[in-house]
Amino acid sequence: MKKTLSVICIIFLVIMLILYWNLKQIQAASKEVQKFNSQYEFYNREGICGIDITTVINKAYDNNEKYGVEKDENGYYIPNDEDSINIYVKLKNTGKTYKMENIKQANLDSFVTFFGEVEFKCDKIEYHKSNGKISVMTFESLEK
Repeated sequence: MKKTLSVICIIFLVIMLILYWNLKQIQAASKEVQKFNSQYEFYNREGICGIDITTVINKAYDNNEKYGVEKDENGYYIPNDEDSINIYVKLKNTGKTYKMENIKQANLDSFVTFFGEVEFKCDKIEYHKSNGKISVMTFESLEK
């Protein structure tokens, strides 16, 4: 009887340790996603300037390169379900939306020259369904 009780207690302890370890892994992954998202969610507000937009674009480029996000034949990052980030910028004066690749190709210094002091707001933010990381941010200029 004591032997059976000891075996049951040991099995119970092993199961509890496995559950505890899994919980810690989930918490660590959640903290990592929160830390990652906070780098971008800082810009999820109104009144940021064009210089901040270039910072977000550079962060997104660095992220996409770090995780090996593929590009299409036109040089645009192809969204995936885990690590890609795409930034879009809507300009009221042209009524057009530009991808981050267009702005980067046209030279970020030029963007800063023309739109460095223009105020923008984060119009839309989307997250990857698989892991909760940011996948898309859209910024809209506030001035014409």
